[in-house]
Amino acid sequence: MNIGIIIGRIGGVDGVALETEKWIDVLKLMGHQVFTLSGQFQERPMNPTYENLVPEMSFFSPESFWSQKKAFFYPETNPEELIEHLNLYSKVIYKKIMRWIQERKIELLISENASALPSHLEMGMAINKAVHKTGLPTITHDHDFAWERGDRYLSPHKEINDFVSEVFPLRAPNSVHAVINSHAASTLNERFGREAVNVPNVMDFNQTFGSRNQKNENLAEHMGFNKTDLFLFQITRIVRRKGIESAIRLIHKLNDKKVKLIITGNYADDAGSAYYNELVNQIHELKLGNQIRFAHHLFHNKGLSNGNGEVRFSLSDAYAQATACTYFSTYEGFGNAFVEAVLARRPIFVNNYRPVYLPDIGSKGFRTVMIENGELTDDAVSAMAEIIYDPAQASEIAEYNFGLGKKYFSFDTLREKLEVLIDLAKTAAGT
Repeated sequence: MNIGIIIGRIGGVDGVALETEKWIDVLKLMGHQVFTLSGQFQERPMNPTYENLVPEMSFFSPESFWSQKKAFFYPETNPEELIEHLNLYSKVIYKKIMRWIQERKIELLISENASALPSHLEMGMAINKAVHKTGLPTITHDHDFAWERGDRYLSPHKEINDFVSEVFPLRAPNSVHAVINSHAASTLNERFGREAVNVPNVMDFNQTFGSRNQKNENLAEHMGFNKTDLFLFQITRIVRRKGIESAIRLIHKLNDKKVKLIITGNYADDAGSAYYNELVNQIHELKLGNQIRFAHHLFHNKGLSNGNGEVRFSLSDAYAQATACTYFSTYEGFGNAFVEAVLARRPIFVNNYRPVYLPDIGSKGFRTVMIENGELTDDAVSAMAEIIYDPAQASEIAEYNFGLGKKYFSFDTLREKLEVLIDLAKTAAGT
């Protein structure tokens, strides 16, 4: 079957992009041809045999940037110009989607969060129209919803709020929903009477990941540390909901100069760098500058060079050198970094991020040190220290978690879920 995936950006390290790559891999293993239509191919070249670019679909396109600004951030008194703009550019994108469907002979569509979160209004409108017009079996992979983002997608204009409510999430009769946690499934059902298949984030548990090798053995030196130091890795972007301040407090409470914290992600998605600056101030106040590194310049998702001859490490390299991983998020749609740490056989220190962690991950029986509300109690810090300083215990925990991860969050799980979704989408479309 020719399957078409529509996504705002692909190739980066955000959860939507990462999971989409895995869906593509598994769909290909299932024997399908997969074609991708995206507004941005991030940090990698586009493969024109299977991939098409629509610049207007980028979140950073002038069209989308302007409409987001006028709809939610700096609205005009009269929304007429905005509505005219949305109608015009949604038609531009719609026509390109329809041409792509025809040229690629698409038989089933997958909308990657573009029909769930109104972060690109014109793209959501265009997909909605194309799905209704073609009647094609459609799967909407819903990672986030507007109501989960507070007032981020609340406009002072009733017309815009009505439009968002009508278009997001997509509720065409020929479509079915894939969500990434059980809370989203129940909420979708309560709000719209729409059933959803809960598809967790997954990893390929048959691949080698997080192994030490000749390349990453010198990673410590590249950050100005010693090989004999003990490394806690925060392998996430720098955004407020990641709770990185708790990881910094942990370093302070451990009170051991040999324990270091490495933060691999960048702050590109941190509006105004406000959170990043707060973390810098916290490190300064606690006098931890010699123990903490912001190292995003050294890391790339796949370890690709920046073209200047500088060494860049992959996320696998980061996990390979980690004594343990900190994951004190206050909210996650699921938790990619958690599953990555399990795959890499590394212990995890986690905050009970609601409403997802315990129902969808913690209840599976993973052995972690879990805190509540970002609070590092003495007992929690003591339990973390035991794991940090006891390699045998750390290894035992990591092996146990790996077995659970393979059972619940592997490519085999994803394949089973995709088989169900494709059958449901075909039935919904009457094909």
